[in-house]
Amino acid sequence: MAEPDPEPVSSGAGQRLGAPETLGISTLDPGQRPPVMPPGRHVTVRVRMLDDTEELFDISQKASGKVLLDLVCSHMNLIEGDYFGLEFQNHQKMMVWLDHIKPIIKQLRRPKRTILRFAVKFFPPDHAQLLEELTRYLFALQIKQDLSSGHLTCNDSTAALMVSYIIQSEIGDFEESQCRSHLLNNNYIPDQMPLIDKIMEFHSKNIGQTPAESDYQLLEVARRLEMYGIRLHPAKDREGTKLSLAVAHTGVLVFQGHTKINAFNWSKIRKLSFKRKRFLVKLRPDLNSSYQGTLEFLMASRDCCKIFWKICVEYHAFFRLFEEPKPKPKPVLFTRGSSFRFSGRTQKQVIDYVKETEFKKIPFERKHSRIQHNSRLSLLPSPCHHEVPTTVKSVLVSAEDPSASRTAMASPSHQRNGVVSDSPHLSASSGHSHGMVNGQKSLELCSHSPDGRQPSPLTSPLLNDACSVRTDDEDEVRRKRFPTDRAYFIAKELLTTERTYVKDLEVITVSFQSAIGQDEATPDALKNIINSTFEPLHKFHTGFLREVEQRLALWEGRSNAHIKGDSQRIGDVMLKNLQGLKPLTANLHKQSEVLLELEKACRASRKLEGLCRDFELQKVCYVPLNVFILRPLHRLIHYKQILERLCKHYLATHVDFRDCRAALADVSEVVEQLQGSLIKIENFQKILELKKDLIGINNLVVPGREFIRLGCLSKLSGKGLQQRMFFLFSDVILYTSRGMTATNQFKVHGQLLLRGMTIRESEDEWGVPHAFTLVGQQQSLVVAASSSIEMEKWMEDIKTVIEMAKTSNGPSSDLLTNNLTDNKCPEDSSMEVESEDDMTASSTSLERPTPHRGNTMVHVCWHRNTSVSMVDFSIAVENQLSGNLLRKFKNSNGWQKLWVVFTNFSLFFYKSHQDDYPLASLPLLGYSVTIPSESENIHKDYVFKLHFKSHVYYFRSESEYAFERWMEVIRSATVPSSQACVLNSKESHLH
Repeated sequence: MAEPDPEPVSSGAGQRLGAPETLGISTLDPGQRPPVMPPGRHVTVRVRMLDDTEELFDISQKASGKVLLDLVCSHMNLIEGDYFGLEFQNHQKMMVWLDHIKPIIKQLRRPKRTILRFAVKFFPPDHAQLLEELTRYLFALQIKQDLSSGHLTCNDSTAALMVSYIIQSEIGDFEESQCRSHLLNNNYIPDQMPLIDKIMEFHSKNIGQTPAESDYQLLEVARRLEMYGIRLHPAKDREGTKLSLAVAHTGVLVFQGHTKINAFNWSKIRKLSFKRKRFLVKLRPDLNSSYQGTLEFLMASRDCCKIFWKICVEYHAFFRLFEEPKPKPKPVLFTRGSSFRFSGRTQKQVIDYVKETEFKKIPFERKHSRIQHNSRLSLLPSPCHHEVPTTVKSVLVSAEDPSASRTAMASPSHQRNGVVSDSPHLSASSGHSHGMVNGQKSLELCSHSPDGRQPSPLTSPLLNDACSVRTDDEDEVRRKRFPTDRAYFIAKELLTTERTYVKDLEVITVSFQSAIGQDEATPDALKNIINSTFEPLHKFHTGFLREVEQRLALWEGRSNAHIKGDSQRIGDVMLKNLQGLKPLTANLHKQSEVLLELEKACRASRKLEGLCRDFELQKVCYVPLNVFILRPLHRLIHYKQILERLCKHYLATHVDFRDCRAALADVSEVVEQLQGSLIKIENFQKILELKKDLIGINNLVVPGREFIRLGCLSKLSGKGLQQRMFFLFSDVILYTSRGMTATNQFKVHGQLLLRGMTIRESEDEWGVPHAFTLVGQQQSLVVAASSSIEMEKWMEDIKTVIEMAKTSNGPSSDLLTNNLTDNKCPEDSSMEVESEDDMTASSTSLERPTPHRGNTMVHVCWHRNTSVSMVDFSIAVENQLSGNLLRKFKNSNGWQKLWVVFTNFSLFFYKSHQDDYPLASLPLLGYSVTIPSESENIHKDYVFKLHFKSHVYYFRSESEYAFERWMEVIRSATVPSSQACVLNSKESHLH
């Protein structure tokens, strides 16, 4: 008979993920209710948690197993609860997982007497895929249990190393007498006494590690062990040899004792089934394999077979599928076989969900840790905390009040110290709050922040509704008194962008020079070239800005001079000043020298390199430092664009036309002179920026190397699909992963040289959407893009560069410092192999980490799962804009006036143009810009809408011209460049 359908429940948010029957609390947005409890008799169920405490949960007998798991996850405020399950001993004394779909009454014979164990069910290949610190903490507790029980076997040295990380998390830094006493009173491994001295030796090397870092290092060591996450199921082969079967993210494994003797990858398995006591593995035809047809294993009973088969089905679905499998239609009369299916979110859906909602978790109290907790390694920390009472009166967190919806608990008896509001607002109350620029280290988003943690680079910004000046219809009436001529609004764009430009010059002339000027590590040559290049430019543009401000004031009628009728123009001001700028053309040619001198000085002095890095973390340096250095070159392009728009608008008889045309000729001449060097210097600047984001390379910056594209792709290996960051250059492709290091950098795993490479689409070959294969001279790589558009962009760029590499004499040297040819299991031999550090190397990877910007474009692409090309970067520098906008949240009523700067694919928000640094920012990659529909009830003119998944913002501009310009520049960041543009630009760029 088929299994009965689960009780109907309200699934709400689960439907967004294509999983209508997913009931997990982890699929709910903050402020939503947990699943509705079915009616009927209630029963109290006892659950033993990973910290060995026991908790009671009151639940309806008709509720499904998933509802109970949701209650446990809700109790702990666990977002990534899908990795866990509830285990219990059935009436046959066998340990089984609580079925998500079946009602509890059909699974637990005596619910009151049964103790369910909350445990890790799915062990991912890489703990960096666990996005929240609480999840990694619970995994660390599971490893601790497996070590002490003897399930996780390893050699003595590895066991001692892992215990050292556990006690570092629990008691803090090494102190000999305290450490020895603790080890004598606590047993972490079966035969601990002979290893106490070795454990203490390792512990003494962990000084300075926070509990979060210790958890990370423990998982880093554990995941490399053969028995990591393995649960053995006794079996025999056809000859009667005693074996054990196990399942992992890679597929089905065969063990003899604690030694793995065979592995059948998911890609090689056609079908898994069981018949009575026989467990059957049907393999795909493979001429290269010694195993053909169907493999047969004998287990103790049919129930043993079914238990193992069910966990295999769940492992395969969780790690290999993109979304929850849909239920099969129920047969009309008869059914054959089990109706069991995986129910819940897949790993991909879990990762996408956490990234989509961008949860900002706050620190939790660890029950076993005696030291102050610091969660600065959390990937998505909270930008703003609000203190609340720490008493919870119910197992279920109330969802009546959205601010209480994520009251946090690290363990059932230990609550976290605050909550996170359901929308990412920025506190800006009366002078006590300091602005934060997209996660820069020296800023705080609000006064309640308990530590200096960096928020996600994708933190949705903006002032909260209670703290910014509102605008109303009177403001609109006042604006309507201003001129309505299009030329006025073009001139106003000149004014607003010039204000931002002068502020950007001051970042170099004032802030940066003062940061490095007094230090002896700064060479005089560097000081001199920065001063001689930027001081004259700053002086000139300060005067130019003053003249533009005066002219606009006259144009707006704030003086009687407008009666003469000669103030409603801007061409004369621009012509005069652009002619005055000509003597400074030599300064513009020196931008590349400044970059080279700065790079040379930083290579020669680690102290200066540290000073520059610290400066980039300051709030005033809201984009990478090198971007400010190139601003004067880009500003000329903006003048040219503004003058082109004026000339196009004016009739030839207009009083301002002649001056605008003459000014356009002057600026076009200078731009043309600089164009050739601009392409080279932008490429050089971009590679220098990428160098800061990468670790594990020696010589990224070499003559002749061109940057082409960076972005996210999923790499297919024996471990399944794993998110990787790829970097395409004119001679090589690098792929990297993001580790949980405090430096926010990406670690290079491998490289593929483009010379001699071929590329082919291989979606059908691997059964993975948007997949293609890169075949190099020594190895091949199978990768999958997030969409067909992304795949086309990558394939087109790679094909173009491969063709050019055939005739190019560009660089071909290896980039990586470590060897990339280690051995893996046979089923992975057709794919590129990733290098792995040895186990003990991880003990130093987080010692004294160097701070690094966590809001660069590389990180945005990682979080948004997209890519950006050099063509996109070139377009971006031409599309910059500043000005006042009114902003409204989706569910708020009033509009707030903000000064907004668009640059570097992001919106930066200020209270006014006089502020020295932005309060917050919003990266726009992945967002869509549209006009609100009538159903959204935005009854105002010139409104555009920004939306990304569940995030929605409305912005209102002051005129039709401003509306068109904001739409134009934002689309340049949100709409991918056309392939024709890519090819045409790259052709001239690479030859």
